[in-house]
Amino acid sequence: MGDHEAHDTAETGTGEDLIASAAQREAETMATLREDEAAALEAGRILFAGRCTFFYAAQRLDQLPPVGLPEVAFAGRSNVGKSSLLNALTGQHALARVSATPGRTKQLNFFDLGARLVLVDMPGYGYAEAAKTVKQDWQGLMFQYLRGRPNLRRVLLLLDARVEVKPADLAVMELLDRAAVTFQLVLTKADAVKPAALARKQADIAALARAHPAALHALHTTSSETGTGIPELRAAIAELAIL
Repeated sequence: MGDHEAHDTAETGTGEDLIASAAQREAETMATLREDEAAALEAGRILFAGRCTFFYAAQRLDQLPPVGLPEVAFAGRSNVGKSSLLNALTGQHALARVSATPGRTKQLNFFDLGARLVLVDMPGYGYAEAAKTVKQDWQGLMFQYLRGRPNLRRVLLLLDARVEVKPADLAVMELLDRAAVTFQLVLTKADAVKPAALARKQADIAALARAHPAALHALHTTSSETGTGIPELRAAIAELAIL
Protein backbone atom coordinates (compact mmCIF):
# COMPACT_ATOMS: atom_id res chain seq x y z
CA MET A 1 0.00 0.00 0.00
CA GLY A 2 1.38 3.40 -0.97
CA ASP A 3 1.65 6.43 1.22
CA HIS A 4 -1.36 8.06 -0.48
CA GLU A 5 -3.58 4.99 0.07
CA ALA A 6 -2.52 4.74 3.71
CA HIS A 7 -3.37 8.41 4.22
CA ASP A 8 -6.84 7.91 2.70
CA THR A 9 -7.45 4.86 4.91
CA ALA A 10 -6.43 6.79 8.02
CA GLU A 11 -8.80 9.61 7.12
CA THR A 12 -11.63 7.13 6.48
CA GLY A 13 -10.99 5.44 9.79
CA THR A 14 -11.00 8.76 11.59
CA GLY A 15 -14.32 9.73 9.98
CA GLU A 16 -15.90 6.43 10.96
CA ASP A 17 -14.61 6.84 14.49
CA LEU A 18 -16.11 10.31 14.70
CA ILE A 19 -19.47 9.06 13.46
CA ALA A 20 -19.42 6.16 15.91
CA SER A 21 -18.47 8.49 18.76
CA ALA A 22 -21.27 10.92 17.92
CA ALA A 23 -23.75 8.06 17.73
CA GLN A 24 -22.61 6.78 21.10
CA ARG A 25 -22.95 10.21 22.68
CA GLU A 26 -26.45 10.55 21.24
CA ALA A 27 -27.41 7.13 22.57
CA GLU A 28 -26.06 8.01 26.01
CA THR A 29 -27.97 11.30 25.98
CA MET A 30 -31.19 9.55 25.03
CA ALA A 31 -30.65 6.95 27.75
CA THR A 32 -30.13 9.72 30.31
CA LEU A 33 -33.31 11.47 29.17
CA ARG A 34 -35.28 8.24 29.47
CA GLU A 35 -33.89 7.68 32.94
CA ASP A 36 -34.77 11.24 33.98
CA GLU A 37 -38.28 10.85 32.57
CA ALA A 38 -38.76 7.54 34.36
CA ALA A 39 -37.52 9.07 37.62
CA ALA A 40 -39.91 12.02 37.24
CA LEU A 41 -42.86 9.72 36.55
CA GLU A 42 -41.97 7.62 39.58
CA ALA A 43 -41.73 10.74 41.75
CA GLY A 44 -45.19 11.74 40.58
CA ARG A 45 -46.58 8.28 41.26
CA ILE A 46 -45.16 8.25 44.78
CA LEU A 47 -46.47 11.74 45.58
CA PHE A 48 -50.01 10.97 44.44
CA ALA A 49 -49.97 7.56 46.12
CA GLY A 50 -49.94 9.49 49.40
CA ARG A 51 -53.10 10.33 51.26
CA CYS A 52 -54.96 13.39 49.98
CA THR A 53 -57.45 14.97 52.36
CA PHE A 54 -59.67 18.03 52.38
CA PHE A 55 -58.72 20.33 55.24
CA TYR A 56 -59.93 23.87 54.57
CA ALA A 57 -62.45 25.97 52.66
CA ALA A 58 -62.48 29.74 52.24
CA GLN A 59 -65.08 32.14 50.90
CA ARG A 60 -63.29 35.30 52.04
CA LEU A 61 -59.68 36.44 52.03
CA ASP A 62 -59.53 36.48 55.83
CA GLN A 63 -60.59 32.83 55.87
CA LEU A 64 -57.54 31.54 54.00
CA PRO A 65 -55.48 28.96 55.87
CA PRO A 66 -52.07 29.99 57.23
CA VAL A 67 -49.26 30.02 54.67
CA GLY A 68 -47.50 26.67 54.74
CA LEU A 69 -46.85 23.99 52.15
CA PRO A 70 -46.43 24.86 48.45
CA GLU A 71 -49.79 25.22 46.72
CA VAL A 72 -50.88 24.26 43.21
CA ALA A 73 -54.25 25.67 42.20
CA PHE A 74 -56.64 24.19 39.62
CA ALA A 75 -58.75 26.65 37.65
CA GLY A 76 -61.08 26.36 34.69
CA ARG A 77 -64.53 26.96 33.32
CA SER A 78 -67.34 25.39 35.29
CA ASN A 79 -67.82 22.39 32.97
CA VAL A 80 -64.18 21.78 32.00
CA GLY A 81 -63.80 18.59 34.06
CA LYS A 82 -61.76 20.03 36.94
CA SER A 83 -63.21 17.78 39.64
CA SER A 84 -62.80 14.71 37.45
CA LEU A 85 -59.14 15.58 36.83
CA LEU A 86 -58.46 16.05 40.55
CA ASN A 87 -60.07 12.70 41.25
CA ALA A 88 -58.05 11.02 38.48
CA LEU A 89 -54.77 12.49 39.70
CA THR A 90 -55.30 11.38 43.28
CA GLY A 91 -57.03 8.11 42.50
CA GLN A 92 -59.78 9.11 44.94
CA HIS A 93 -63.07 9.11 43.09
CA ALA A 94 -64.90 11.22 45.67
CA LEU A 95 -62.13 13.67 46.56
CA ALA A 96 -63.57 16.53 44.54
CA ARG A 97 -67.29 16.60 44.09
CA VAL A 98 -68.44 16.32 40.49
CA SER A 99 -71.50 18.52 40.49
CA ALA A 100 -74.40 18.12 38.09
CA THR A 101 -74.77 21.89 38.21
CA PRO A 102 -71.67 23.60 36.75
CA GLY A 103 -70.62 26.75 38.58
CA ARG A 104 -71.97 25.59 41.91
CA THR A 105 -68.70 25.80 43.87
CA LYS A 106 -68.00 29.36 45.01
CA GLN A 107 -65.14 28.81 47.43
CA LEU A 108 -61.49 27.81 47.54
CA ASN A 109 -61.11 24.20 48.68
CA PHE A 110 -57.73 23.10 50.06
CA PHE A 111 -56.46 19.49 49.99
CA ASP A 112 -53.33 18.24 51.76
CA LEU A 113 -51.37 15.80 49.59
CA GLY A 114 -49.13 13.64 51.75
CA ALA A 115 -48.00 16.62 53.86
CA ARG A 116 -45.83 17.61 50.88
CA LEU A 117 -48.12 19.80 48.76
CA VAL A 118 -51.52 21.47 48.87
CA LEU A 119 -53.94 21.20 45.95
CA VAL A 120 -56.37 24.11 45.70
CA ASP A 121 -59.67 23.65 43.88
CA MET A 122 -60.75 27.08 42.65
CA PRO A 123 -64.35 27.96 41.76
CA GLY A 124 -65.34 27.36 38.18
CA TYR A 125 -65.84 30.47 36.13
CA GLY A 126 -67.65 31.62 33.04
CA TYR A 127 -70.64 29.28 33.04
CA ALA A 128 -72.49 32.12 31.33
CA GLU A 129 -69.66 32.05 28.77
CA ALA A 130 -68.97 35.75 29.16
CA ALA A 131 -65.84 37.50 30.36
CA LYS A 132 -67.94 39.65 32.74
CA THR A 133 -68.66 36.50 34.77
CA VAL A 134 -64.94 36.25 35.45
CA LYS A 135 -64.87 39.84 36.64
CA GLN A 136 -67.80 39.27 38.98
CA ASP A 137 -66.61 35.97 40.46
CA TRP A 138 -62.85 36.39 40.26
CA GLN A 139 -61.93 40.02 40.72
CA GLY A 140 -62.54 39.73 44.47
CA LEU A 141 -61.34 36.74 46.48
CA MET A 142 -59.85 34.85 43.53
CA PHE A 143 -57.64 37.68 42.32
CA GLN A 144 -56.55 38.58 45.84
CA TYR A 145 -55.63 34.95 46.48
CA LEU A 146 -53.65 34.72 43.26
CA ARG A 147 -51.82 37.99 43.78
CA GLY A 148 -51.11 37.71 47.48
CA ARG A 149 -50.44 34.05 48.25
CA PRO A 150 -46.65 33.68 48.64
CA ASN A 151 -46.65 29.87 48.63
CA LEU A 152 -48.74 29.55 45.46
CA ARG A 153 -46.30 27.90 43.08
CA ARG A 154 -48.46 27.39 40.01
CA VAL A 155 -51.95 27.58 38.59
CA LEU A 156 -53.06 24.80 36.27
CA LEU A 157 -55.58 26.38 33.90
CA LEU A 158 -57.79 23.72 32.36
CA LEU A 159 -59.20 24.03 28.83
CA ASP A 160 -61.71 21.67 27.22
CA ALA A 161 -60.09 19.99 24.20
CA ARG A 162 -63.48 19.64 22.52
CA VAL A 163 -64.39 23.31 22.28
CA GLU A 164 -62.85 26.63 21.32
CA VAL A 165 -61.21 28.86 23.90
CA LYS A 166 -63.88 31.09 25.45
CA PRO A 167 -63.69 34.82 26.30
CA ALA A 168 -63.78 33.84 29.98
CA ASP A 169 -60.64 31.71 29.51
CA LEU A 170 -58.80 34.62 27.91
CA ALA A 171 -59.95 36.93 30.70
CA VAL A 172 -58.53 34.58 33.34
CA MET A 173 -55.21 34.37 31.49
CA GLU A 174 -55.05 38.16 31.54
CA LEU A 175 -55.78 38.13 35.28
CA LEU A 176 -53.00 35.62 35.84
CA ASP A 177 -50.62 37.79 33.83
CA ARG A 178 -51.60 40.81 35.94
CA ALA A 179 -51.16 38.84 39.16
CA ALA A 180 -47.75 37.61 37.90
CA VAL A 181 -48.69 34.03 38.76
CA THR A 182 -47.03 31.26 36.78
CA PHE A 183 -49.67 29.16 35.04
CA GLN A 184 -49.71 26.12 32.81
CA LEU A 185 -52.40 25.15 30.33
CA VAL A 186 -53.91 21.68 30.59
CA LEU A 187 -56.23 20.20 27.98
CA THR A 188 -58.98 17.99 29.37
CA LYS A 189 -61.33 15.43 27.77
CA ALA A 190 -58.78 14.58 25.07
CA ASP A 191 -60.36 11.13 24.61
CA ALA A 192 -63.38 12.80 22.99
CA VAL A 193 -61.33 14.39 20.18
CA LYS A 194 -60.00 12.66 17.07
CA PRO A 195 -56.18 12.63 16.71
CA ALA A 196 -55.95 15.13 13.84
CA ALA A 197 -58.27 17.60 15.53
CA LEU A 198 -56.43 17.13 18.82
CA ALA A 199 -53.09 17.87 17.16
CA ARG A 200 -54.49 21.11 15.76
CA LYS A 201 -55.90 22.01 19.16
CA GLN A 202 -52.55 21.36 20.84
CA ALA A 203 -50.77 23.62 18.34
CA ASP A 204 -53.32 26.41 18.89
CA ILE A 205 -53.07 26.20 22.67
CA ALA A 206 -49.27 26.09 22.59
CA ALA A 207 -49.31 29.30 20.54
CA LEU A 208 -51.72 30.84 23.04
CA ALA A 209 -49.38 29.98 25.91
CA ARG A 210 -46.48 31.69 24.15
CA ALA A 211 -48.55 34.89 23.95
CA HIS A 212 -48.85 35.20 27.75
CA PRO A 213 -45.86 36.26 29.85
CA ALA A 214 -46.98 34.31 32.94
CA ALA A 215 -47.63 31.06 31.05
CA LEU A 216 -45.28 28.11 30.82
CA HIS A 217 -44.89 26.88 27.26
CA ALA A 218 -45.20 23.16 28.08
CA LEU A 219 -48.75 21.91 27.48
CA HIS A 220 -50.33 18.90 29.18
CA THR A 221 -53.02 16.89 27.39
CA THR A 222 -55.17 14.69 29.61
CA SER A 223 -58.20 12.46 29.83
CA SER A 224 -59.74 11.56 33.17
CA GLU A 225 -61.61 8.74 31.44
CA THR A 226 -58.66 6.91 29.85
CA GLY A 227 -55.80 8.15 32.04
CA THR A 228 -54.01 9.80 29.13
CA GLY A 229 -51.46 12.33 30.38
CA ILE A 230 -52.21 11.72 34.07
CA PRO A 231 -48.76 10.27 34.96
CA GLU A 232 -47.01 13.12 33.15
CA LEU A 233 -49.11 15.76 34.92
CA ARG A 234 -48.43 14.09 38.26
CA ALA A 235 -44.71 14.26 37.49
CA ALA A 236 -44.89 17.97 36.67
CA ILE A 237 -46.77 18.71 39.90
CA ALA A 238 -44.34 16.59 41.94
CA GLU A 239 -41.51 18.94 40.97
CA LEU A 240 -43.22 21.60 43.11
CA ALA A 241 -43.67 19.47 46.25
CA ILE A 242 -41.34 19.53 49.21
CA LEU A 243 -39.09 16.47 49.57
